[in-house]
Amino acid sequence: MLSATRIHPAEATVTVVSDTKDITDWALRYFGGWWNATAADAPATSGGSIAKGGALLLADVDSDRLSGVETLVGDYEHDEVDYANARTLVARHEDGVVYAVQPAERLAYHYDPATSRFVIVGAQTEPVAVAASRIARELIRGQLLRAGFHILHASCVVRDGHALLTFGPKGAGKTTTALLLAREGYELLANDRVFIHAEDEGLRILPWPSAAAIGFGLLESTGLYEPLRARVLDGEQMHPTQDQRVTDALHAGSTKPIWNAMGKELKPQFFPAQLSSILGMTLATEARATALLFPCVEEDTEPRLVPAPRALEEEDFFTSKTEDRYPDIFRLAPDKAGPATDLADRLALLPRRSLVLTHDSRASAELLTKTAEGLLSE
Repeated sequence: MLSATRIHPAEATVTVVSDTKDITDWALRYFGGWWNATAADAPATSGGSIAKGGALLLADVDSDRLSGVETLVGDYEHDEVDYANARTLVARHEDGVVYAVQPAERLAYHYDPATSRFVIVGAQTEPVAVAASRIARELIRGQLLRAGFHILHASCVVRDGHALLTFGPKGAGKTTTALLLAREGYELLANDRVFIHAEDEGLRILPWPSAAAIGFGLLESTGLYEPLRARVLDGEQMHPTQDQRVTDALHAGSTKPIWNAMGKELKPQFFPAQLSSILGMTLATEARATALLFPCVEEDTEPRLVPAPRALEEEDFFTSKTEDRYPDIFRLAPDKAGPATDLADRLALLPRRSLVLTHDSRASAELLTKTAEGLLSE
């Protein structure tokens, strides 16, 4: 029996349809709190898009159809790219239709831009569900970019509709800032990226749903490690990108940091919905940009404000050139994004602060709260 999930943030719409309810439930779990995902009646026909300007995504376990697309791509001229950290073969037809397969994952894709109809088939439920949520997000992204939105590398918390954006490179403290302020009563709008649109009424901010990686040290210092561990011991399934060594550490009750061969810390990976269900955060769906923060994290010091906050840099604005894991192989985004000059000029007018955070979460939270309240009152 067909089931469906409708995802509807702002001016964008994608309807995910499947014969396997676990796949549409996955989309609900991923997008519900941030992108207004709700269970919906399955469409009477799967031959086109659901609503004007929207997109239809059909996702199912279907080994026969998977084999058919694998054969088609193999018989035609195709490119080989890395997509979602997987070897992907892509064949494009003159009419714009795109076929792709990921042999190791046993996944196949078929996208027809004329009808905004996307099909995903695979050999197993979980890979199809993961791919469907990823493509649903990419379809939404394409619609929002066409509507004039841009993407910023920033975390975001909200109070009374006013958004506080936090910028910085990886490891600077974007997620730490968002988590600590969310623990102090702010709503969480995003932990790594946001959509932003310059309007007459202000700078409109929308979430970018994604898995959140939060280290053992921060979870322990904020009192969130034990609630997480209890849920995992009770059978809670974390995001599939979570390394098994992290899961094993949670079962063992260990909070010792885990590092991979490249020196990257391996962290618990949360579904967006788990930020609420496990960590107790309230998720915001929209806000107006009001102020900017630029943190950095240092050891063996005291949290403090830093004079002369930096200006926004090119790296703070997301472009297709900065995307490494999900290149636009299906050409879902517009060929050329609108200029961000006006957006950058308006962001530059907002009040801002730079500050140093430390591994003392309580002291850092006190400084962040005081700073945020001051910024939002300017």
